[in-house]
Amino acid sequence: MTTFVDRVELHVAAGNGGHGCASVHREKFKPLGGPDGGNGGRGGDVILVVDQSVTTLLDYHHSPHRKATNGKPGEGGNRSGKDGQDLVLPVPDGTVVLDRNGEVLADLIGHGTRYVAAEGGRGGLGNAALASARRKAPGFALLGEPGDVYDIVLELKTVADVALVGYPSAGKSSLISVLSAAKPKIADYPFTTLVPNLGVVTAGSTVYTIADVPGLIPGASQGKGLGLEFLRHVERCSVLVHVLDTATLESDRDPVSDLDIIEEELRQYGGLDNRPRIVVLNKIDIPDGKDLADMVRPDLEARGYRVFEVSAVAHQGLKELSFALADIVGKARAAKPKEEATRIVIRPKAVDDAGFTVTREEDSLFRVRGEKPERWVRQTDFNNDEAVGYLADRLNRLGVEEELMKAGARAGDGVAIGPEDNAVVFDWEPTMMAGAEMLGRRGEDHRFEAPRPAAQRRKDRQAEHDESEREFDEFDPF
Repeated sequence: MTTFVDRVELHVAAGNGGHGCASVHREKFKPLGGPDGGNGGRGGDVILVVDQSVTTLLDYHHSPHRKATNGKPGEGGNRSGKDGQDLVLPVPDGTVVLDRNGEVLADLIGHGTRYVAAEGGRGGLGNAALASARRKAPGFALLGEPGDVYDIVLELKTVADVALVGYPSAGKSSLISVLSAAKPKIADYPFTTLVPNLGVVTAGSTVYTIADVPGLIPGASQGKGLGLEFLRHVERCSVLVHVLDTATLESDRDPVSDLDIIEEELRQYGGLDNRPRIVVLNKIDIPDGKDLADMVRPDLEARGYRVFEVSAVAHQGLKELSFALADIVGKARAAKPKEEATRIVIRPKAVDDAGFTVTREEDSLFRVRGEKPERWVRQTDFNNDEAVGYLADRLNRLGVEEELMKAGARAGDGVAIGPEDNAVVFDWEPTMMAGAEMLGRRGEDHRFEAPRPAAQRRKDRQAEHDESEREFDEFDPF
């Protein structure tokens, strides 16, 4: 049964925002007391959080679909809906978050590091929040937005200072078991280690972690054996330790050729050229092993490697190796920036981004794409004429109609807002040239109007203009 998983595909869905409420306050002798519909609650986020007690992605392998709760709808009496509860998913230290195309979204390092994998949908505004000097009693509310839905990939890269690499049965598991308190499986057959083992070593005042990576063989960087699955676990290490078997029973192998083969696999995998190397000649407790170690040591030192002769079984040469590793790790830590933290990829928008685009796809079809127009469409209740009019006002203020005219759109042409598989399509009726603003303001209830003096009308017109600008630039949070 699988007990260790270091790569999973996770389907995350944030909560949907609650719908806003369209309500009018009513009481005795005051049948039209004004709009009092509350806002909908925000949907819950899906958040990845590094937890030191979690060491595998096994839970997500068995349950890959995760969803946060939805926000509650608003109610009358200016009562806002309850926000959805965030879904917090614990992940191991060193988890990398990628999209389906393999691009890195976040690199999570350090206990408590958080990354919002899917944002909950905003709650829709109630008609109380939509009321203004121009629109005193809106008879509509905005719908809540759907939460983000993504397919992401989680990859675990072990956060270790030292990585032990080498052929199967070279003695890596035995070495980590005597250097630390780790208890890996040890046996006399290849590929005994099927998952990376992690141990903590104390050498003087330095405490560092050491990882035993499953055995590499020729072709590991192309997927042969287990190497490709676990080579990612050596990417974060400060030093690579080549564990070479000096007592192998295979006649076509020797420590030098083993080293060359493993180095070639590391080179093809890439990204590890700048890591310092140490060579450990293991199993010198065996007479033939000691003789072979003495023979190959000068050749390895001539290549620039620091060489240590050890025996994990007889506990020979371990102290010198442990303190040498501690010295390298200490220097590597001192050379690193003090604030090496989580890397989250941010892709800012261009400063001249208008927020939408208009493209002509066919002779009579124009497609509008953009975050704001598509979001406004999702918020609109198309069964309510006032809500549709409000959407038209928003699109007009954003400049969509002007761009449609520049693109050559004419009355009656089809306009699609959104992607091909989920778009709202309608026949365009331009309002800019028809003077729609002179025909009456949409979303306005004239029952609240009363005769006003000329000075008051001028003052109100100025207030309406200011309100329009404020509504578009500031008040409208979308």
